Amino acid sequence: MALRDRAASLLDTVFASLKHRDFRIFWTGQCVSLLGTWMQRTALMWLVYTMTDSPFLVGLVGVAQFMPMLLFTLFAGAIVDRFTKRKILIVTQSLLMLQAVALAALAFSGSAEYWQLLTLCVFLGITTTIDVPARLSFFVCLVGKDDVMNAVSLNSSIVNLARIIGPALAGAVMMEFGAGVCFLLNALSFLAVLYSLTRLRTQEPSALPAAKKRSVVKEVVEGVDYIRHDETLSINAVILAVVCTFALNSEVMIPVFAKTVLEMGADAYTGMLSAMGAGSLAGAMTMASLAKRGEKKWLLPAGAAATLVMHMLMLLAWNRGTAYLFVAAVGYFNLVFLNAGNSIFQVHTPDEYRGRVMSVYTFLSQGSLPLGNFFAGSVMQSAGGWAGYPSCGLAAALLLFLFLRKKRETLRSWFVQGGVLKG
Repeated sequence: MALRDRAASLLDTVFASLKHRDFRIFWTGQCVSLLGTWMQRTALMWLVYTMTDSPFLVGLVGVAQFMPMLLFTLFAGAIVDRFTKRKILIVTQSLLMLQAVALAALAFSGSAEYWQLLTLCVFLGITTTIDVPARLSFFVCLVGKDDVMNAVSLNSSIVNLARIIGPALAGAVMMEFGAGVCFLLNALSFLAVLYSLTRLRTQEPSALPAAKKRSVVKEVVEGVDYIRHDETLSINAVILAVVCTFALNSEVMIPVFAKTVLEMGADAYTGMLSAMGAGSLAGAMTMASLAKRGEKKWLLPAGAAATLVMHMLMLLAWNRGTAYLFVAAVGYFNLVFLNAGNSIFQVHTPDEYRGRVMSVYTFLSQGSLPLGNFFAGSVMQSAGGWAGYPSCGLAAALLLFLFLRKKRETLRSWFVQGGVLKG
């Protein structure tokens, strides 16, 4: 009986947000769709690298996907605050499905050119610029503030479960049928999330008429000012900006690392992605289990520091086993870091600013990636695949030291509040 009670308590802690009907439905649809997404991402990077044999051009694919976020995400947040999130998601998910169909058609034709793939990546980036802040803002509508941290962690868990299974499936499908089938399967997977969105009963608060009359630029400025004048949010934003720019470039670095350092092919590439996903899934489950214990701000700087250390340790990953172990650790600490940053924004933000603040999170966590992808691709092009991870880790560490040296006492207080250090 005690064992059963303990198991029930664990389920209530780790899966607390699944008690909400609409979140269960939406989460299930995401499970299917994200699997297809990771199959497409894996197949696309490998297809581009085998077509061009250029780390720099692989890096440009990442730039094409994430540059729209760098340019437009802050404005997207103001738009998201003006409309119901579910309607926005139905439109964006439909457009993403069409993009996957176009990729499949190009791959099946056998005449795909680099510029065509790059154009479709730009389209993907523009659509995702609206989709991500809408999706992140939608969680609190489905579960409320009490369970939003758990919902964020469970969403991360399926993202990373898909990151484990998706690359492995993509590798098998690519070797047997080619990249086109991966793109087609991703297109079909969007039907699950679109169906889930039609089944929801959640009534979202309507956008205020006054908000619709204000200029988008003014709304963006208000959102940024709100973050700038709150010390916790501003520190969160700086750490996210630096670490996300330089330490979230694994999709660009892993195919080059697998081919030039490990001297292996698609099996090692997809294996490294799956290992990273396994580490991230473990991190997501860790964060889900901690969600009921309240906010733990110290996990943000701790996760950042651990991520950068693992990047530098990749210098020692000269065989497959070590590479798998280290990228799994990178995945684990990346996830802890990102979830901590997401949770800080969610918990400290009132509803009227939520779309705009979460668009800032999207801007920092994904919109900054073009700069990081460009940096990583350029370093590997000139120095070799071995240099990508340590160069990114060192650059981020130096910038964090410069930006946060005056915030040492505040950061220390986060560790004291979390019980990690004594006051």
